[in-house]
Amino acid sequence: MRAIEFRQFGDSSQLQLVERPGLHATASTAVVRVEAASVNPSDVKNVAGAMPQTTLPRIPGRDYSGVVAEGPGEWVGAAVWGTGGDTGFTRDGTHAEMIEVPLASLARKPEVLTHDQAASVGVTFLTAWIALVEYAKLAPGETLAVVGVGGVGSAAMQLAKYRGARAIAIKRHTPVEGIKANVVLNTVGGETFETALRIAAHRGRVVVISPGKERRVNFDILEFYRHERQLFGVDSLKRDLVAASATLRELSAGFDSGALKAPPVSLVLPLEQAREAYELVAKGQSGRVVLKP
Repeated sequence: MRAIEFRQFGDSSQLQLVERPGLHATASTAVVRVEAASVNPSDVKNVAGAMPQTTLPRIPGRDYSGVVAEGPGEWVGAAVWGTGGDTGFTRDGTHAEMIEVPLASLARKPEVLTHDQAASVGVTFLTAWIALVEYAKLAPGETLAVVGVGGVGSAAMQLAKYRGARAIAIKRHTPVEGIKANVVLNTVGGETFETALRIAAHRGRVVVISPGKERRVNFDILEFYRHERQLFGVDSLKRDLVAASATLRELSAGFDSGALKAPPVSLVLPLEQAREAYELVAKGQSGRVVLKP
C-alpha cells in the first residue's frame, strides 16, 4: 500500500511517499480502506518532533473516514470514521491507503456526511466534547464563552447550542467587560489565560486546550478561590482510537439530524501532495485540508 512516512523529525520535507506491505485483519483488528484523512495542526507538530511519545518510523495522521476492507462479516463494506491520540504517534496513522484499527474502535460514519466531511470532524469535535461535556459539564441554559474561535472553538459553539446552552465567541483582543460565562473555553493559551479567568462567573469552569506562545501564566489566586472557579486542562491525545470512538458514536445523531455541521473543507489533495498539505496547515490554512489516498 502507499503511505506517507517520516523517519526523522523536522519540517514537511521529512514526509516521503513510500510503499508499505499490505495490511491484514486479525482476531482483534480490522483493516479500513482510507477514503479521506484530514491534516491537523497536531500532525504538523508531530512531524516537527513536538510529541515526545512518537516512535519512528511512523505514518502520521489522526483522523480518517473510510470503508472496512477486512474484518468481521457484519463490518466488511461498512462506511466508518475514526480519530485517536495514538494514531500517527505510537501506531501508524491515517495518511495512507489503509489503516489497521481495533475492532472496538469501529464506528459507523453518519450517512449525511461525505468521506471528506467525516474525516474533518475527529480532532476538533473530540476535543470540544471532552472540554464541554466530560470536564466542564456544560448544562442546558448555561452560557459558554469561547476565546479564539478556530476549529475546536467552532465545534464547541455548535456543541453548546446542540446541548441547549448559549454560546459567545470572543476574539483575542475583544473587550470583555461585562461578559460572564458559566464555562470558558480558552483555545488560545497563555496570552488569554487571565482574560478567560476574568470572564468566568461564580463557580465558572475554565478549560484550556493549548499552551499557545506563553506557557507560564500569573493570576490572582484570591479572586480565583473566592469565586470558586475551576480550571481544567484537556489533551485529546490521551484518547486512543477506542476511547475516541465512543465520542464519535455520541456525535453521530447530531450530524445525521443536521443539528451539527462538519467543518468546511477548503482543499482536497492526493497523497503525493502531502508536503503541500502540511505546509498549508502549518501556515494556518482556513478550512480543513484533506488528503485523498
